Amino acid sequence: MSTTQRLGFIGLGIMGKPMAHNLLQAGYRLTVYNRSRSPMDELAAAGAAQADSPQAVAENSDVVLSCVSDSPDVEAIALGTHGLIHGVRPGMLYIDMSTIAPATARKVFGAMQAKGVEMLDAPVSGGDIGAQQGTLSIMVGGDEPAFERALPILQVLGKNIVHVGSTGAGQVTKACNQIVVSVTAQAVAEALMLAEQSGVDPAKVRAALLGGFAASRVLEVHGQRMLEGNYAPGFKLDLLRKDLNIVLQTAREEHLPLLAAAQVSSLIDALLAQGEGNLDTAAIALIYQRLITKS
Repeated sequence: MSTTQRLGFIGLGIMGKPMAHNLLQAGYRLTVYNRSRSPMDELAAAGAAQADSPQAVAENSDVVLSCVSDSPDVEAIALGTHGLIHGVRPGMLYIDMSTIAPATARKVFGAMQAKGVEMLDAPVSGGDIGAQQGTLSIMVGGDEPAFERALPILQVLGKNIVHVGSTGAGQVTKACNQIVVSVTAQAVAEALMLAEQSGVDPAKVRAALLGGFAASRVLEVHGQRMLEGNYAPGFKLDLLRKDLNIVLQTAREEHLPLLAAAQVSSLIDALLAQGEGNLDTAAIALIYQRLITKS
């Protein structure tokens, strides 16, 4: 796809803002929309045009991307008053990179298809660092021709880009991703706490584990955050809990027990009840630290 085609981007949060910057730096003409003004002003200073609604983004774009928080947000920007659906034209492409319920992705796809618009659900993994560096993992659901059309754009944003199946498959894949991330974060927290309570340096334990079969990106990044007590959000706990709600709802629909996912969801519930929803995923370690403190 040529960079002469016009792109729109909706949702300029922790993930969306650096993604939009990367598209500008790649030479795409970009129109942006966000509910709060300051991220739009920042993108405008870098060369983007601003729109006053998702509808206006669609009217000034050939391809629209979005990265917002939850299923109702996607429905609002796509199908609501002044939503994309009121500004799209046949032949356009809509790429939603939010993490939402597979059923919502299919609902929006149906509405867009009725307008002659192609759509992909393309949730991402890699956190704010991956968004900034353009190294995200992108899991794409939708038709093959739409995927091939979108690929040059997605290659600006990510390095591991996989077309996993039909509409909704990207969201199912992201649900699987969040199981692995959250349960592994819990395991890392338990391992480091066991090391500390046993009188062994947890930093050295982490270093040893990184060279063996237990190595993972979660151990590398979140493990270091746990050692430092640095819980500034790369991906907030309240968003992870939202994602795990999607995981567990999808599992219920398939009559599938996900015992580990349910357990870590309960731990995150406890942290949210303590007002910690804005902390990073690595803050799962606080549960164990506070248990030790109280014992």
